[in-house]
Amino acid sequence: MKLNLNGKFALVTGGSRGIGRRTALMFAEEGCNVAICARDRVWLSKTEHELSATGVKTLSIAADVRKLEDIQRVVGTVIEAWGTIHVLVNNAGGEGIRIAESPETISDEVWLEALDLNTLAAVRFTGLVIPFMRRQKWGRVVTVASRHGREGGGRPWYTMAKAAEIGFMKSFAMNFDFARDGITFNTIAPGAVLTEAGSWADFMKEDPEKLRAKVMATRPMGRLGLPEEIGAVVLFVCSEHASLLSGACIPVDGAESSAF
Repeated sequence: MKLNLNGKFALVTGGSRGIGRRTALMFAEEGCNVAICARDRVWLSKTEHELSATGVKTLSIAADVRKLEDIQRVVGTVIEAWGTIHVLVNNAGGEGIRIAESPETISDEVWLEALDLNTLAAVRFTGLVIPFMRRQKWGRVVTVASRHGREGGGRPWYTMAKAAEIGFMKSFAMNFDFARDGITFNTIAPGAVLTEAGSWADFMKEDPEKLRAKVMATRPMGRLGLPEEIGAVVLFVCSEHASLLSGACIPVDGAESSAF
């Protein structure tokens, strides 16, 4: 199946590591030009080198997606270089501060940090790219949320932010003007994914046998997901074949979640 992404221009936020990095590389392997942004310049440089090796046009931009001026600079840089954006993958985010306190005592700072890093970043990036997608009568916006956003669980501030992302994508998908200009909006809800950095990677380094036992006891497939398994679904959602797919929240979690 040809995805027909060759020659298009994509922006993947949080694209230097983990799901974002693998997704960006998979776009590049399809001949799609890719821009990535993230805070870590070292990882950005490494991933940009990998992207460039595929032969597509690439950009890497250091940015903090919690800051509006950085988001504006990222989109402005891509538009100045390429003139448009066909695909936006809102992947930047995170679980925020790890706190053992009871949820009702947690400060506003923690809740707002989660919203800034996840939801508001996605809202801002999406708002900035829509005019270009409408002009060309084609666009794909995909937001990487979490299974917790679909069904609850996890850190409350993170779950709240991810649930908000899902509602945001659904609301924009139902907008008649956007839909009739050929733009789709979807959410991917991964379960636990093993990446090169993060809590699962730390767990693996500390006690791999304990991790395997935990995963076998709690996950139907007896394993963690891989970034490329999330990326494959993102690519299909962004392809020409997914033109009727909009407003969906797609779980990619190996039946980890209990929600339908």
